[in-house]
Amino acid sequence: QVQFVESGGGLVQPGGSLRLSCAASGFAFSNVPMAWYRQAPGTERELAARITSVGGRTNYADSVKGRFTISRDNAKNTVYLQMNSLKPEDTAVYYCSTWPKPDYWGQGTQVTVSS
Repeated sequence: QVQFVESGGGLVQPGGSLRLSCAASGFAFSNVPMAWYRQAPGTERELAARITSVGGRTNYADSVKGRFTISRDNAKNTVYLQMNSLKPEDTAVYYCSTWPKPDYWGQGTQVTVSS
């Protein structure tokens, strides 16, 4: 079955960096566009970044543009999110899934930005 296992979250001070990883299985990963989504307390889940299946074309939410970088390794069925210059408003649970139809979700990984 389709599975996503996110990792790499944690507590970081404002201005710090984290690198999230997501191991995917149960589908033809290299053929599918992928994305990172996030959900802050009391808000709806939102798209943070996405990447095409081939060619590596990316797109970012305005709130993370210039600070976050999404990438993928099709040989490892893994998608990454490098997060730099983190802000308190980046605090959320981060999930990876397919794009544009995220039918399956993993447990997510908590990112907390606080001093």
